Amino acid sequence: MQEKKGIAILGSTGSIGTQALDVIEAYPAYFELQVLTAGKNADLLIEQAKKFQPNSVVITDETQYQKVKDALWSEDIHVYAGQEALCQVVESNEVHTVLTALVGYAGLKPTIHAIEAGKTIALANKETLVVAGELITKLAREKAVNIYPVDSEHSAIFQCLVGEFQNPIEKIYLTASGGPFRGFTYEQLQNVSLEQALKHPNWSMGAKITIDSASLMNKGLEVIEAKWLFGLEPDQIDVIVHPQSIVHSLVQFEDGSMKAQMGLPDMKLPIQFALTYPARFKTDFPRFNFMDYPQLTFEQPDRKVFKNLDLAYRAMADQGTAACALNAANEEAVAAYLDRKISFVEIAQLNEYCMQNVVNILHPKYEDYVATDAKARAFIQAEILNKQRV
Repeated sequence: MQEKKGIAILGSTGSIGTQALDVIEAYPAYFELQVLTAGKNADLLIEQAKKFQPNSVVITDETQYQKVKDALWSEDIHVYAGQEALCQVVESNEVHTVLTALVGYAGLKPTIHAIEAGKTIALANKETLVVAGELITKLAREKAVNIYPVDSEHSAIFQCLVGEFQNPIEKIYLTASGGPFRGFTYEQLQNVSLEQALKHPNWSMGAKITIDSASLMNKGLEVIEAKWLFGLEPDQIDVIVHPQSIVHSLVQFEDGSMKAQMGLPDMKLPIQFALTYPARFKTDFPRFNFMDYPQLTFEQPDRKVFKNLDLAYRAMADQGTAACALNAANEEAVAAYLDRKISFVEIAQLNEYCMQNVVNILHPKYEDYVATDAKARAFIQAEILNKQRV
């Protein structure tokens, strides 16, 4: 019998984390859950720990450590707290694959530790490559670590490349649903509500990524991630709006032929493929029926109206820490928008202003990424405070 694969899920209480647990639960003979981690959601982490009995859990919000420890005192589970513990648990000998499902910049440091420990990475945290793609890809090569993408679009590209790794890519097309504001003018965007922005037409996701999808920043981050994952130049990556979200992305090869990966919108499939690669395990997921979708449509994104996508391409061209600054700015701006402190269109305005004012460092070291992230966040927080005073 094949030895079970030890899994660590960083961010087990979020959308990707909870769906990953469903995948793991479906194949008990193949997976063994070793680590669960959460940021603030102690109640769900406790519930998950009691059900799945991992070796260790980490709650990064240290104020909730005692609550988690008390709830699990009778269980044979190690309980830790804080950011450093997050980095240490991924190094466990029992862990084979680390699924990084943390939101935002928080995923960078533990992912670095996991790579340095030689763990296979299932990457759902696109910001890790957006922020520090040069550092991460170099480290993964040095440690001979595989990074398998979990984002549906990047998983689609990866699936299209299986059996084609010797054939150069001419171009890839990342598909986007267009979000809830597809077709809106800039004037219309100025009046949209938070409730409208949080209603994604096709996918069920966390609040931050849902707002990013509405502003097309999520697609911009995916463009940057694709550059590093697949070793591409910016002009080899195109974005196309596909409202039905059936074609998850496409690869065009040098002979002109194209491959697409298709299926119903369901994150469990790319999660499962990343965890089981190169095998495909039988599932009971709903199947796509062409008759339910007699028309699949495609259109160009409007990069003038949805400026965040354009900023992502600009950050790629600028290289260095430009994408790190953009990501930090966006995380702060989206948090402010979710708190109703700024309008929807001000997210992109703040992101652009940050890129213009935070110094870009070419060929950065880890410390440069950390410093740039901090400077960009401080810059945006100051700008938001100024807006509130006016």
